[in-house]
Amino acid sequence: MKLRPMQNEREPHIMIIPMIDIIFFLLVFFMMSMLSMTVEHSVPLQLPQAATAALQTEASLTVGVTADGRIFVEEEPVSRADFSRRMAAERERNPDVNVVLRADEDARHADVLFVLDGLRSAGISRIGIAADPGETP
Repeated sequence: MKLRPMQNEREPHIMIIPMIDIIFFLLVFFMMSMLSMTVEHSVPLQLPQAATAALQTEASLTVGVTADGRIFVEEEPVSRADFSRRMAAERERNPDVNVVLRADEDARHADVLFVLDGLRSAGISRIGIAADPGETP
């Protein structure tokens, strides 16, 4: 009678399919988490709500107006005297610049109108106004 050795003759195998599944899962997880983290970097504002507000996916320049009338361009404070020059420089850099105006719901109408007038005088015609989606009050 021939006895077999007690060793396991099978060599261990690396299962590649489960590894691919895990890598794919991690890739999808990180892609989805990065998409949810793309928030406009701007000054913290309390935006008004609008029932027809829609998400914009194009790259754009963000202009913010706070409740006390300060103006920010991409989180950088800009004086009223320099605003039109700054917007003209942005228009010169990119003729198809797309501007999103983020005005606090307590901002004065005159401040928002000053920003809109400065954008128009700089030759920028693609202007969107940011609002939180929801019901109108």
